[in-house]
Amino acid sequence: MTGTRSAAAPVVGLASLPMYDLPELRWATDAWWQGLALHLREAGLRNLPEALSRPEPGRGAGGEADPVPLLRDPRLVIGQTCGYPLTHGLAGWVSYLGTPRYAAPGCKGSDYRSFVVLRADDPAETPAALRGRRAVINGWDSQSGMNALRALVAPHAQAGRFFAQVVTSGAHRRSLAMIREGRADLAAIDCVTLELLRRVDPAALEGLEARFETPAAPALPYVTRHGVKPGLLAALRAGIKAALADPELAEVRAALLLTGMDFDRAADYSVITEMERTAELLGYLALA
Repeated sequence: MTGTRSAAAPVVGLASLPMYDLPELRWATDAWWQGLALHLREAGLRNLPEALSRPEPGRGAGGEADPVPLLRDPRLVIGQTCGYPLTHGLAGWVSYLGTPRYAAPGCKGSDYRSFVVLRADDPAETPAALRGRRAVINGWDSQSGMNALRALVAPHAQAGRFFAQVVTSGAHRRSLAMIREGRADLAAIDCVTLELLRRVDPAALEGLEARFETPAAPALPYVTRHGVKPGLLAALRAGIKAALADPELAEVRAALLLTGMDFDRAADYSVITEMERTAELLGYLALA
């Protein structure tokens, strides 16, 4: 033995983009990460992972994968989350990077919204007419599936109730299946998911209709671990900008409906907590 100690291996970062990672589009999500990683390296980042990390099945609502543990990982270089966890369960765990722009009906700039989806033969003509229906949500920490729906129906709630039942499915796609099968009557589905499903799995929407729209909010943000230095934030954003401008990635971006990103909207996510606060002032503390 020489008495010298070998240098510790560098810590490899973690990347996770689980929000619109439909099985039919995993090729595009993976290709987007490969292109993004290339531009991040050119922006000066090192020790990036070769592949994305995906949530473990069975840890979330309805047996679905839960992205939160990965997004709380101190190795996180880049991730994407729903806006409700950003302002709640991930507050203090992640830092904001940017707000994507998507080419989907219902999006405006980097805002998005949900549509309330019903069976096509449902006679409801107004949100108020949904009283007494069975709602299904993808999860209690979802802006698109829970908080936006609560904001829509809160003015019509009575004694803190509006629906006959609220159940969780674990995923927007599973919520749609439950409506088709008659196990639920409605769900709020974000407009990007709806457009992706129209393209890759139109059968998932067969017999259903997107009838009412919810208030808008900033789209699902890209994030990094909390407390990163300004120089790293700048490098991350430079890499993202370069990837968004790379013509070699145009097909991949189109498959994911990704058209750009705004980097100055961190404060705008307060609209999510404002929706929640307004519902509470109306006596509608929880979706019920």
